[in-house]
Amino acid sequence: MSNKMHIKLNVNGKEEEFLAEPRELLIYTLRERLNITGPHIGCETSHCGACTVTIDGKSVKSCTMFAAQADGKSITTIEGLGGPDNLHPLQEAFKEHHGLQCGYCTPGMITRATKLLEENPNPTEEEIRFGMAGNICRCTGYQNIVKSIQAAAVEMNASKEAAE
Repeated sequence: MSNKMHIKLNVNGKEEEFLAEPRELLIYTLRERLNITGPHIGCETSHCGACTVTIDGKSVKSCTMFAAQADGKSITTIEGLGGPDNLHPLQEAFKEHHGLQCGYCTPGMITRATKLLEENPNPTEEEIRFGMAGNICRCTGYQNIVKSIQAAAVEMNASKEAAE
């Protein structure tokens, strides 16, 4: 008799159904089962944030969540924010303002920053640093990450105002 559970997820707008062991971590489901490789495996303890995704509107570190806990939920990864021909303002800002170096932390940083800007569309530098504290970068020193998020906030607010 199998211990596998039936799991149903909506990942980046696409319905996914599969059987999984109860102990299967969401990060492995995304990367190995669904071939969604934006979220990265870093520390596997939720300290680095490289695995950050958005689940039902909340930032979550997928390395410490079981796939079964995400059953029935909507997940957005970096791939769901924008692609090469249609970059999200944060993706564009990270590119333009050199908010990345090696890029390993970048998907988690951008995914978290998206939620930060939804929660606070015009954050101060201090609010950005606090809001991003759960995502670690070993390369940049954070200044260009902060600049990137500030630039994206300006762009997103201008686009919002133009649409109104």
